[in-house]
Amino acid sequence: MLIETGRRAKAASKILARTASETKDAALLALAEALNIHRAKVLSANARDVDAARADGLSEAMIDRLLLNERRVDGLCADLRHLVELPDPVGQHFDETTLPNGLHLRKQRVPLGVLGVIYESRPNVTMDVAGLALKTGNAAILRGGSETIHSNRTLVQIIQQTLGAQGLPADSIQFIDSPDRALVLELLKLHEYIDIIIPRGGAKLHAFCRENSQIPVITGGIGICHLFFDESADLAASLPVIFNAKVQRPSTCNSLDTVLVDKNVAARVLPRIVEHLAPARVTFRADPAALSHLTSFDSALVLPAGPDDFDTEWLSLVLGLKVVDSLDEAIEHITAHSTAHSDGILTENSAHAARFIAEVDSAAVYVNASTRFTDGSQFGLGAEVAISTQRLHARGPMGLPELTTYKWVAEGQYHVRP
Repeated sequence: MLIETGRRAKAASKILARTASETKDAALLALAEALNIHRAKVLSANARDVDAARADGLSEAMIDRLLLNERRVDGLCADLRHLVELPDPVGQHFDETTLPNGLHLRKQRVPLGVLGVIYESRPNVTMDVAGLALKTGNAAILRGGSETIHSNRTLVQIIQQTLGAQGLPADSIQFIDSPDRALVLELLKLHEYIDIIIPRGGAKLHAFCRENSQIPVITGGIGICHLFFDESADLAASLPVIFNAKVQRPSTCNSLDTVLVDKNVAARVLPRIVEHLAPARVTFRADPAALSHLTSFDSALVLPAGPDDFDTEWLSLVLGLKVVDSLDEAIEHITAHSTAHSDGILTENSAHAARFIAEVDSAAVYVNASTRFTDGSQFGLGAEVAISTQRLHARGPMGLPELTTYKWVAEGQYHVRP
């Protein structure tokens, strides 16, 4: 069923790869305008998905990921327009050199080709991928979850109509318009047509793609994120950072899951953290040492941490609390429990900050800042196609350069190898 989809995507990618930057930018502006014009249609389709999700008993975290509203549509339009302002990486030259024999070498950026993107819940991914793929000359085949079928169907119709009106192949962005899970397996086998698989979802989806794909897979987007409250940290300045990292949008992969607190300040700091976050309906899972400093709080608010709680991506208003003996133990805990997404330290000690940066091997490492900044838009990338937590090709938010590869170009004067 999907072979023809793959063929059309590959053909479209060849056209996009040679499309001028000005043409791509004009299409991005037209797409932002079309989304704005048709927002009522998009929001109506999304409301159908949200209503169905509530009827099916989906969690509030999943519904928040699924939801589009006026503010989020405004953000999608703004991200598309921001992409126009960014330099087109395709065709960029780098690592240029001339060999002693006069042969001139360089690397030149080229599109990856065809992206296969498998994602759950978030319809914003549909627009993010379309914009980033278009800017970088890539085609994309999208497979969203059944819970967002109406939203994605409407968004892809807008995308394809806009591309066609701009003289670009409508097949540049295609959508698997079926919730049949067997199609995911079929997609993972289309190695002749798809160049990279990008799963955006839970651990099970990532494992399924790694185990079954015949195509390279970019893994990431699963975040068990930490902040370590160092002995030297400014408590008054740190509380808003912790609040933002946990509460601002708890259903995302860059939201805070665990706060580690140095034992020398735990008695003073832990009650203040609970007092500061409890009004926002946050509940807590505390290890025995942390719990000993929180006995005055209601047992429904502060619960003992279970055996798996520090390995849980909460995606909700739940926060783990743990006391550690030192910076060494904090780093050890993060190494053992983090998913290498986003981890940070709150400190006034520059030596501790430097050690944390050097020894915590996460895609994004923070000093005195919220983990919620791990985002393509916040990093100035114009949204992202994914957040990679692997070590090869790309790490962290994947923006425009990360959606390209390169070719070697050698220019000579009729050189021959001796």
